[in-house]
Amino acid sequence: MAPPSSPLPLQVGILVFEDDPHSGTALRQMLDSEGWRVRLVPDIKMLQAELKTGEYSLLIANIAMVGAESALFHVLRELASVSVEDGARLRVLFVVPEMTGSQFVQVIEEARLPYVLRPFHLHDFLEKVSDLLVEVKAIEGPLRMTRYEFGAARKKKRAANKTNSMFASRESYSYTEEELAEYEKQEAETSLSRKNKNRNNLGNPRG
Repeated sequence: MAPPSSPLPLQVGILVFEDDPHSGTALRQMLDSEGWRVRLVPDIKMLQAELKTGEYSLLIANIAMVGAESALFHVLRELASVSVEDGARLRVLFVVPEMTGSQFVQVIEEARLPYVLRPFHLHDFLEKVSDLLVEVKAIEGPLRMTRYEFGAARKKKRAANKTNSMFASRESYSYTEEELAEYEKQEAETSLSRKNKNRNNLGNPRG
C-alpha cells in the first residue's frame, strides 16, 4: 500500500483592486509570472467578498479607487496595521498614481502604510511585494535580484513597458548595497581572470 502523499503547499494569494483593465492585467501577468495566484477585482463589493474568504496574503489597492477618507480606506488601514505578532495574515500595499500623489501620499505616510508611486520600476515593486509577503510568512524569503538575474528582469520590464505605462522607463537600476558589493566582487574576479589569461598567453606564445 502506497504511503499517503503529503499535502501540496498552498499557493500565495494576491488580491488586486484596480478598475483599469490595462493596468490590472499588466499587474496580474507580472505577479502570475512569479508563481503567485492573483485575483483582479474592479469594484468594492467584489473586493469585500474576496477579503471575507481569507485566502489572500496581500492586497494591492489603487488608492484613487479607495479614497483617503472613505470607510473602505479606514478598514484597509486597520487591516494593514495589525502586527504579525497579533495574528496578521494580510498585508496591504497602496498604489498611488503619479497624477494623484499629492492627494494621498501625506495621508498614507502619516498612517505608516506601505505604498508605491506609479509608474514604478518592476525591480523595486517586486521587492516591495515580496517583503510584505515575508512579513506574513507567505513566502520564506524576499526576492533579491542579483547581477545574474538582472538581464532577465530588464527583459521582463521592457515587455511590460510595451503594454502598459505603469512601469517606469529606466536604463539602469539602482543597486542595493548587497547587490553592489556582489557586482564589484564579480567584476574584480573577472578582471583578475582576464589578466591571468593574458599573462599565460604571453608566457606561452603559439607558433
